[in-house]
Amino acid sequence: MRSELDGTLSREWKMRGRVDVGHTETSRTQGVLMERQFVVQFDNRPGELAHLARALGSRGINITHISCAGAGKIACAFMTTEMEDDTRDVLRGLGYEYMEGATVVVDVMDRPGGLADVAERFAEAGVNILGTLCVGRREGVLAMAFAVDDEKKARAALIQAELAGVS
Repeated sequence: MRSELDGTLSREWKMRGRVDVGHTETSRTQGVLMERQFVVQFDNRPGELAHLARALGSRGINITHISCAGAGKIACAFMTTEMEDDTRDVLRGLGYEYMEGATVVVDVMDRPGGLADVAERFAEAGVNILGTLCVGRREGVLAMAFAVDDEKKARAALIQAELAGVS
């Protein structure tokens, strides 16, 4: 039985032609393919996020998801955009250091240790998490987008966890 959020995400991504068909209809941890996620590092000072957003907007690039964090002198933005090649050009032009990874959306149980369960599956498979965004929520479940360095290994780890009955 599919959850409400899975159906919503599936409809949204079907319209964009980006549904992952690697999981079954009854999968608890639905994997939905999103755009590549960029993890951008910049100075943690007033105006830096505005500068990044304006530079992207000036090139007609829409930011589809974003989350930011800062600690000390460094800040990071975790984001997806509609124009990946142009985003790379803008980031290079601004001189920002960045990483990017394939994005896998996973249902994470909204309870203590829920995120650890998924992160441990990736770690055991040798998958590095480059960034993560919460992209949806419903009772008891968070839809989280993980940018990973190896999408195939990440999906295999999720499937293996399902087969073992791990949430």
